[in-house]
This record gives sequence, structure tokens and C-alpha cells, in this order.
Amino acid sequence: MTPRPAAAARFRAPGEPRVRWRGLLACEWIKLWSLRSTRWVLGLGVLLLIALSVQSSLDTYGNWPDFGPQERSRYDPMSEALSGAGVALLMIGAGTVGALTIVGEYASGLIRTTLTAVPARHRVVLAKAAVVAAVMLAVGVVVSFSTFVASQAILSGRDIGISLGEPGVPGVLAANAALAPVSALVGMGIGALLRHTALSVVSACGVLVVLPGFFKPTVHQWANELFGYFPYYGWRAVLSQLHPREAAALPSAAEAWTGFALWPLLAVALTLVVVRRRDV
Repeated sequence: MTPRPAAAARFRAPGEPRVRWRGLLACEWIKLWSLRSTRWVLGLGVLLLIALSVQSSLDTYGNWPDFGPQERSRYDPMSEALSGAGVALLMIGAGTVGALTIVGEYASGLIRTTLTAVPARHRVVLAKAAVVAAVMLAVGVVVSFSTFVASQAILSGRDIGISLGEPGVPGVLAANAALAPVSALVGMGIGALLRHTALSVVSACGVLVVLPGFFKPTVHQWANELFGYFPYYGWRAVLSQLHPREAAALPSAAEAWTGFALWPLLAVALTLVVVRRRDV
């Protein structure tokens, strides 16, 4: 679904005073929520991720008596909050929402109204990025804490659950929450570049989830350091674990968090360049 043209009603007409930053944010908020896909993807996505966490925790609860000493010593309760499959779904959903926020506007022609009212294209892009990042961060926080609470409540029945205040837990929860805005802004950048709904969504999924899967630790340290900057790879190898392993082939926590910061910044920069240089 594409944004309704009425979403642009608050833009100024030619000759009126410049649109304030607050007005731009309000317009982008309206346009984001006028997409039915936003509500469906976010609502069903959150419920699905909680359901996956509950199912995984119940499986562990039932199988715990069969775990051997070595399995128990290596077990990480945080792995039940967000598994690899859950994170893949989270990144795909967030990347899809990010891509649709800009592709839908081009598809509907609403971008012409927007840029006529606000000729300073960089302001439009920055407002859109701010709204997308804020909304998806809120979604990420909800997912991170709800899956943590649900999983640890179940695991506590076997005395293997952990509390929020235990060492390492806040860092993992922060990484889990950050995946959503990072993925959404990357999706927005890809959507601005491609301007095609299906191609943008598929490409966002490929870049965020599929591409990192082809990278494995190698004997070449430069390659390991490069791979460590992929958000999915850095999260899975380091940031998702209470006690991450340390090895030359694995990224450090600093590299993983740097990747989390660089990807959205580069995506927003790409969006700025593309929107400013291309005709609508």
C-alpha cells in the first residue's frame, strides 16, 4: 500500500513560511503510519518474535533434564530471548518497513508534493530518517524486553533464568533493540537507491541477512575484521552472548558496535545523495 496523498496536507503552499522541523517530523509520522504495511508488519512481527521466544524456551525447559554437564556449562539463557531465526525475521521486517517508507512515496507520486513544499531535500530525508529510527527503536526495545521477560520467566522454572541486573544482560538487550533501527535505515537507503518495491525489499533482506551468511572466519585477519562490521555477523558472534568467545577470527565488541553505527549512517548518507541528485 502507498501513502495517502492527504498525508501531505500540512505542507506549506508556495509563498508561505518555511516548514518547521516539528512540522516535517509530523508529516513523516503521518506518512509512515498511513502505510497499512507498517501496522501489519510491526504488529504481527512483534507477536511472532515473542511466540518464537516462548516456543524456544519451552523446548529448553522440557529438554533440560537431558542436557549433559558440558551442554549445561555452555548454555546461555539469553539465546532463548532472540535466536538467530528471530533476529533474521526482525531484520527482514525492519528493513522492509524502512524500504517501503521511501519506495511507497515515490510509487504514489507523493514525493513530488513533498519536495515542492520543501525544496531543501536534505531536510526531508533527515526528518524521514529520524522518524523511522525513532519508531523502529521503540519497536526494538519492545521486542528486546518482551522476549527477555517471557523467556526468562519460563526458564526460571528450571532455575536457569537470569535477571535484568546480571552482568552482560543490558548489553545484549541493547544490541537486540538496536537491530531494528539499524535494519530499517539500511532498508531506507536501499529503497532510495532502487525505487522499486519488490526489488528493494528483496535487496534489503539480502544485504542484511543473506550476504553475511556467506562470510566465514578465515585465516586472513583483514577479512575477519571486515566481516565483523556486518550487523548480523557481529550480533551473532559477539553481541548476543553473555560471555562471547575471544578469537582472532571473531570480531571484537568494539568492531561489532562500530558496524551497528556505520551501517545506518552510510545508509542515510546514501539516501541524501540519491534524493538530492535524482529527479522525481
